[in-house]
Amino acid sequence: MPMLAKTWMSTKEQAPEGREWFTVDADGLIVGRLATQLATVLMGKHKATYTPHVDCGDGIIVTNVERVRFSGSAAEHPQVPYYSTKMASKEYQTYSGYPSGQRIRTAVQIWERHPERILREAVRRMLPKNRLGRRMLKKLKLYKGSEHPHQAQQARPLPEHLMPRQKKSR
Repeated sequence: MPMLAKTWMSTKEQAPEGREWFTVDADGLIVGRLATQLATVLMGKHKATYTPHVDCGDGIIVTNVERVRFSGSAAEHPQVPYYSTKMASKEYQTYSGYPSGQRIRTAVQIWERHPERILREAVRRMLPKNRLGRRMLKKLKLYKGSEHPHQAQQARPLPEHLMPRQKKSR
């Protein structure tokens, strides 16, 4: 009987020291589709050396986070650039732990004060719910506008095969 090859698992010591950094322009991209691709890169699932219990992912710099959009039919809004019916109905719930500490806000209310929280929350919910996931989320840098202060990382654009697919418009 032939010997079977053992499955290789990376350890924390074997994880690469230097991370790659990627940039993404979020203008016009759908929140959920973009968040799945960002979570994949943060976890390192796009690499052949992916190991679930080791942080082997790369860093991501996202610009123009205030211009992400939700799916749904388009509607008019005086301030929100890609306003849709789903954005009006999407709710985010938080709870402080105190009696009557539950707060429910719509995506429009969150967008008006902190537009980067919409994308950060979507990515956070797709990462592991433990210390490793919190460490992975620190590699995600979100910025309003097209400028960012991370020139020293020499970030390059996210490869086309890792970008979310866009639906073809008719």
